[in-house]
Amino acid sequence: MTLDDAGHARRAVEAVWRDQSPRIVSALARHTGDFAWAEDLAQEALVEALAAWPGSGIPDNPGAWLMSVAKRRAIDGWRRRERMSQREPLFVSEALAIEAIDSVPDDADPDRIDDDVLRLVFVACHPVLPAQTRLALTLRTVAGLTTDQIARALLMTVPSVQQRIVRAKRTLAAEGVPFEVPGRAERPARLASVLQVIYLLFTEGYSATEGEGLIRPDVAREAVRLGRQLVALMPREPEIWSLIALMEFQSSRFAARIDAEGLPLTLEDQDRRRWDRSAITRGSDAMRRADASTRGLGYYGLQAAIAQCHAVAPTFAETDWEQILRLYDALESLAPSAVVRLNRAVALSMARGPEPALAVVDALAPELSGFRPLPAVRAELLERLGRTDAAAAEFLAAAALPGNAAEAEALRRRAEALRTL
Repeated sequence: MTLDDAGHARRAVEAVWRDQSPRIVSALARHTGDFAWAEDLAQEALVEALAAWPGSGIPDNPGAWLMSVAKRRAIDGWRRRERMSQREPLFVSEALAIEAIDSVPDDADPDRIDDDVLRLVFVACHPVLPAQTRLALTLRTVAGLTTDQIARALLMTVPSVQQRIVRAKRTLAAEGVPFEVPGRAERPARLASVLQVIYLLFTEGYSATEGEGLIRPDVAREAVRLGRQLVALMPREPEIWSLIALMEFQSSRFAARIDAEGLPLTLEDQDRRRWDRSAITRGSDAMRRADASTRGLGYYGLQAAIAQCHAVAPTFAETDWEQILRLYDALESLAPSAVVRLNRAVALSMARGPEPALAVVDALAPELSGFRPLPAVRAELLERLGRTDAAAAEFLAAAALPGNAAEAEALRRRAEALRTL
């Protein structure tokens, strides 16, 4: 075995783990009834792959290989516990691939769902866990994010995230939470957390928290798939349709979001001819389903409406920024946060000019310290005001903060371009 073989095998293991771990862990959790043990089994299979694949080669179906190893280890564990006779019949061959749902038929059975990953989301979002803990646990197990990535996504410290995940697993085990989609009466209590998790999963796909590439389309597609599985369970919930619309509108821009070098392009610089019109149509259809409700637009509905304004604008110059600003006003009233105010400041700058927006951004500095978008937005506002030296400094400050490598490189290049003026 050469170093090249070992490196190739390690990269293959990492890729398979990113793609397959949610399905492997969720399937094991269903079989074993033990969430924490399922994770341990999956990790043990991963370690075995790292040891075996450099010599034996990468199997034709790596995900099935990992699942098989994990099941064997579970069987060994039950043998040691002298419970094999009770559990062994549960282990039968099964397909790991779950096809995405492109549409939800009107006669869909709201109480039938065969999706281990969605079951895993519902388990991790059990009301027995605090809200932030549900998010941290689900992002770890479903999105496969590291504790560093979760900490940045939730604006928490790494030790806090680690403690929450450990406590969550202990609590789920102690409470004997079943691995299943809850009954119809129990679903509303978990819906807000499930929606938030799916949205954060999509956000990781739309703009990766770290790594070389800006986007992770596979992660975003999984979030859309989970959203459509969820709406099959609860087809009369307008916020689910709103979230689907938001994700479709955002994902329509994937092909145009990066340049030939893989660096991000601003909304203004994107070639709108490359936007996926079919995704925009699906988003518009989902918005109509959401609008059919008499409840009005909620948290995801308002964000979807903002995304729709961008999606239907023929050009950047023709974007209805006044309407977007009004929608952000409504969103801030409904769910006030520093991040919402930062995004509203961008709309304010386009509708009323950069100077009033800069005052808003400066006031957010204490709340969003270490959050890369803050100095990045501030840099753009300073650039528009002609303060190029200050703008360059802010672009560099943004690039130095933790986050995606492609995004950091684009920020450094913008700073360099300003310094050569």
